[in-house]
Amino acid sequence: MDGGNVSETVPEARSFLDRRRAGILLHPTSLPGTAEQGTLGHEAHRFIEFLEACGVTVWQVLPLNQPHAGGSPYQCMSVHAGHTGLICLDELHHRGWLSEASSKYREQGLRNPYGCPALQEARVGFEAHADPDERAGFAAFKSHHAYWLEDYVLYLGLKAEQGQAPWWEWPVPLRDREDKALETARQRLERVLEQYRFEQFLFYGQLRAVKQHANRRGILLFGDMPIFVASDSADVWTHRRLFDLDAQGLPNCVAGVPPDYFSATGQRWGNPHYHWRNMATEGFQWWIERISAALEMVDLIRIDHFRGFEAYWSIPADEETAINGHWVPAPGKALFDTLRERFGTLPLVAEDLGVITPEVEALRDQNGLPGMKILQFAFEGGAANPYLPHHHEENSVVYTGTHDNDTTLGWYAGCDAALQSRVREYLGYPDESMPWPLVRSALASVARLAVLPMQDVLELDGCHRMNTPGTQEGNWRWRFSWDQVPDTLAGHLRHMMTLYGRE
Repeated sequence: MDGGNVSETVPEARSFLDRRRAGILLHPTSLPGTAEQGTLGHEAHRFIEFLEACGVTVWQVLPLNQPHAGGSPYQCMSVHAGHTGLICLDELHHRGWLSEASSKYREQGLRNPYGCPALQEARVGFEAHADPDERAGFAAFKSHHAYWLEDYVLYLGLKAEQGQAPWWEWPVPLRDREDKALETARQRLERVLEQYRFEQFLFYGQLRAVKQHANRRGILLFGDMPIFVASDSADVWTHRRLFDLDAQGLPNCVAGVPPDYFSATGQRWGNPHYHWRNMATEGFQWWIERISAALEMVDLIRIDHFRGFEAYWSIPADEETAINGHWVPAPGKALFDTLRERFGTLPLVAEDLGVITPEVEALRDQNGLPGMKILQFAFEGGAANPYLPHHHEENSVVYTGTHDNDTTLGWYAGCDAALQSRVREYLGYPDESMPWPLVRSALASVARLAVLPMQDVLELDGCHRMNTPGTQEGNWRWRFSWDQVPDTLAGHLRHMMTLYGRE
């Protein structure tokens, strides 16, 4: 399990869209299995083999970082640390680091980032049974990732010690990262910190094995990166100068989006904004490190809320809604010029949904980034709707829907009769029942990449959606089972890939 070896060459972005590809959107937590959520174990490898049988060459996932207790992959404790709930215990048992008795842990503990009994036992087993190569791999991992790992494990250890309080409520010497206080804490918590380092080693090792398994079969991992980070995160605690915070570490203003058709009060996300001037002064090094680390996990990255790089909606922190925010210019051109100098062709996809201005489109196009086309958004507003297939461009990614949408079956059932009629008329009055006409429309699009949520290829209704924006309960929990996969599905999808010239 070599989580530290990152010598594999990352393909340049142009190779991802040099042909017509198709992908499936499924977060690893949605994989089947006996654990409390899907993991990076056997079922992930089996899913890759299913994609290969379907003729699909892209697996899109949501952010893979450690979430807070709510489980949202878009509010994480670190932009680098992996979600330890995705660690497969069976693999640790096979390596001899975990006893069979640890099956009692399968339904508890892995979602808790502060301590899972099974992972604690696995470390004891590692110390007792790991061979020299495995020990060297752990040492290499710690050395290679030290630039973020040491701050993260200390943040996690202190947060547990402080009863999970956010870092700005810690004693002032710890909140403000005074050298003596941090050194004393490291010495006091060293045993716990080494446990957290070990868990990240396990996560990165299992993810690397999944990525290798996929790449060997011609399948790319397509990741997801939120533009903003959570206030209560190792990143904000460690790099306060890079965020717009007051003297106590609280945001002066927070992120969100203005009122629109969907919400009269807009959306107040609560994430702190960046201190872009300080970021620019440091040569955007934080972003370079973030992109570099992400490309060790995946081959291609979707950046969520891309429009925030051109201008962001700034909401005073004491406002309860997004109504009284205002637009503030962001240095997107300077940032992406720097990233291109470092990475060449950028392996990024711009999530350019919502209110998009010509300036945002120019920033996207100047950097050659594909945007997104969502078919569920296409059928209102007449023939000028930019999401209709006759407006699609090759350099784009088309979806039937995303993780934030209802399933296509659920969406169509919720359309009124007039809209359903328009959908069917535009699609040529297909004989097939939903969701297949919309799936065919995505695959037939000129967009170089078409991505289908797993729920759509399984013909699942709205009871199976992944997330309902603006709600707190019941999200991020959906899972499929192999019993839901018809024996004929792989062959049917492979035929469709051939029919529409995708792979």
